[in-house]
Amino acid sequence: MAHAQTIYRQNFLEYASYVIKERAIPDIVDGFKPVQRRIIHTLFEMDDGKFHKVANVVGWAMRYHPHGDSSIYEALVNLANCDLFIERQGNFGNFMTGDSAAAARYIECRVLPFAKKVLYNPELTEYVDSYDGRNKEPVAFPAKIPVVLIQGTEGIAVGMSTKILPHNALEVLDAVGAVLKGETFQLFPDFPGGGIIDVKNYEDGTGSVSVRAKLDTSDPKRIVIEELPFGVTSEMMIHSIDEATKKGKLKVASISDYTAEKVNIEISLARNTYSKDIVDALYAYTLCEQKIAVNSLVIQDNFPVVMKISDMVHFHARHLLDVLKAELELERSHLFDKLHARTLERIFIEERIYKRIEQKRSAEAVEKAVITGFEPFSDQLIRPVESDDVERLLKIPIRRISLFDIERNRQEIDLINDQLKQVAYRLDHLVEYALEYLAELRGMLDDGTHKRKTVIKSFDIVDVKEVAVRDLSLKYDPTTGYLGYNVKSGNTMLLVSTYDRILIIQKTGTYFVCDAPDKLFVGKGLLHCGFADKAELSQIVFTVIYQEKTSKFLFLKRCQITQFILNRTYELLPEGNYRLLKLSTFPNAELTATYKPARNIKILEEKFYFSDYLIKGVKASGVRIAVKEVASLKLRSVKEVVKDEEPSLFDAVDDGVMDDADGPDGAKEDE
Repeated sequence: MAHAQTIYRQNFLEYASYVIKERAIPDIVDGFKPVQRRIIHTLFEMDDGKFHKVANVVGWAMRYHPHGDSSIYEALVNLANCDLFIERQGNFGNFMTGDSAAAARYIECRVLPFAKKVLYNPELTEYVDSYDGRNKEPVAFPAKIPVVLIQGTEGIAVGMSTKILPHNALEVLDAVGAVLKGETFQLFPDFPGGGIIDVKNYEDGTGSVSVRAKLDTSDPKRIVIEELPFGVTSEMMIHSIDEATKKGKLKVASISDYTAEKVNIEISLARNTYSKDIVDALYAYTLCEQKIAVNSLVIQDNFPVVMKISDMVHFHARHLLDVLKAELELERSHLFDKLHARTLERIFIEERIYKRIEQKRSAEAVEKAVITGFEPFSDQLIRPVESDDVERLLKIPIRRISLFDIERNRQEIDLINDQLKQVAYRLDHLVEYALEYLAELRGMLDDGTHKRKTVIKSFDIVDVKEVAVRDLSLKYDPTTGYLGYNVKSGNTMLLVSTYDRILIIQKTGTYFVCDAPDKLFVGKGLLHCGFADKAELSQIVFTVIYQEKTSKFLFLKRCQITQFILNRTYELLPEGNYRLLKLSTFPNAELTATYKPARNIKILEEKFYFSDYLIKGVKASGVRIAVKEVASLKLRSVKEVVKDEEPSLFDAVDDGVMDDADGPDGAKEDE
């Protein structure tokens, strides 16, 4: 058994780690999930400037991705629709309408120059074997910008998930530049479909945002939805409006969808309904308003980490400097190699070192003769002459030697030296160079298509309870014991909406809170039926008068009901042999108790006032107010203390004389 548990635990951890790192969570360095990285890598390999069939790209990518063609195709379409690294040709779907892309054999794509400038550098990229060992794939591209912030991402792994909203590319570049300059910045989501966003709870990418559709309400009898909230399609929006209309939440005559290049959903209102009256209901009952929780989880150094948006920007500002420095050092190394080659070539031809090899009969002798020939000129060389240098010199054609242009060679060497000076300057002024680089990237994107589309605006979430109309009659039929807004006969207790919660107290002393019922059996002894809003309940004091059945002692308890769990039954009376006599919601009242005549009893009537007793918790026991046997009880509100106070249902019907055998509703009750 222990061995089996060990195997299961190990296998589960391996599976969880694989899903987290290799499937669902993006890497902070390049912002890609593995399938996205493999697609970009494939496009770099296939790049010849022309468009490629998506089906062909998917086929090539399967060399790296072991999870089938459908996942590659869907990831490629989503990646292309971000309009950042992949240029599209054909029908790639419409995120506004929810229409899917055409089949992979009909659409084409190619990698954009921007992707190569930001991601591509094979010499700085770490590669590992693909899943079958036949190819090499990148661990992560040396990305120079925070891709994960620009594109956004969403994924569910084992025990964790990530949801990073897309941000405006130009604003992200400006934020990285602000970090390099030591300035402050603010970065908020920007959605491709526009809409309105409230970011007061964004909390730097660890909280939530509220999003709304953009509505045109200029026509009093018509509302036009011009922009949708993030993640909502026109089909989803129309369905939500239809559902709200069927439930009576909205009064809509018709809905027309004209969405194409832009969202255009026209809502024609019913008779006697106007735009200003229905806007809040649209936000409350439909997808016109959404709340999106965000969780910025990424892979950093092979571990899943929750990073704030500002931390991601700071990370990429440092990473940009590291990558640019590595590229400059690599460029300097290449320039030195080029300078060394040009210098060797000039000396080899100008000083006729090639003449030394004419009489040599072996490769070793030839190589030695060339190396020896360069010894007098060692002060002009970048580094000592090696075998590779000799091999390269020996491959120079005779025609090139005879036509060698010394002046041109010197110009090339001067140009290389100028480039080396420029590289050295950039290395000494790395932050300045990084800012110039960001400005260049910004210029590549600043074509009008990457302007902010989502409007940042503060607004309050519309609570459905606030806009719900209380137009349902909640009726109670004492003959059947049913309560609800679908009960046809009986007394109307309240006017409610389906979002109201109701406090119900029964004659047995039990109470519970439930959603406004359509039809619910509550018994034939209903004492109280009222709204269970905690703010309202905090203003109501319940006075409970109950009796011990054996001793006939009388108790009074005052309490408030402010805490409850929905649909759970609670007790007003303490445990024991008790029965409820009266229940009142009067803030203050006069209770008159008339006692049964008996020997040694001189006082047959006594008055008690609610205000003389403390308000306790609902679980507390009451105060014993009488030890004599009660013949009747009378309850009267103290009008001079509380005016215009509405009694509960039970107060209204139970203020008369009551026999000791009477139950709280006046009916005979078995002991």
